[in-house]
Amino acid sequence: MDGPTTLRPIRLRDQRAWREVNRRNREWLRPWEATIPPPPPGGPVAQRPTYRQMVRHLRAEAHAGRMLPFVLDYQGRLAGQLTVAGITWGSMCSGHIGYWVDKAVAGRGVMPTAVALAVDHCFRSVGLHRVEVCIRPENIPSRRVVEKLGFREEGLRPRYLHIDGAWRDHLVFALTVEEVPDGLLSRWHRMSPGTSPI
Repeated sequence: MDGPTTLRPIRLRDQRAWREVNRRNREWLRPWEATIPPPPPGGPVAQRPTYRQMVRHLRAEAHAGRMLPFVLDYQGRLAGQLTVAGITWGSMCSGHIGYWVDKAVAGRGVMPTAVALAVDHCFRSVGLHRVEVCIRPENIPSRRVVEKLGFREEGLRPRYLHIDGAWRDHLVFALTVEEVPDGLLSRWHRMSPGTSPI
């Protein structure tokens, strides 16, 4: 938690609020949301999971140590989602962050704060060494989040994810624990002097 911005585990009882925020932001989020690619000839047609199926899957992955699924609350109301996924242990100790936020609170520093909270948790409590965020080059608001936080741009992954109906290129941004010895939230507060961290 940092001021009015809180990350917490996603819950089944969040369904009504999650659906309402998602429905209201459908057109705003559509160009950036993952889609299911067409099946191979004769293959099964995959369906988007229901909310309950999604939460059960996220919880199972979290229990297995492969994911950290959060919702973002702002001023006590659900305002987005942030997931640390693809967690790999062993010699890598890495994961990647995906997120979305309610358009009604975008531009207030809410998502940079949430990402900073998640990165600090990953580095200080979970024990990861590296966190990356992959973003479509056209997604300027999302790129602003990682740029504000000082993520390092590493390059382009061509046709990396199926987004909005096609395979899309993504830019890779990353941080390692050595780059934020005092924590990312602390750095975010220092990088925005004279303004509220929200």
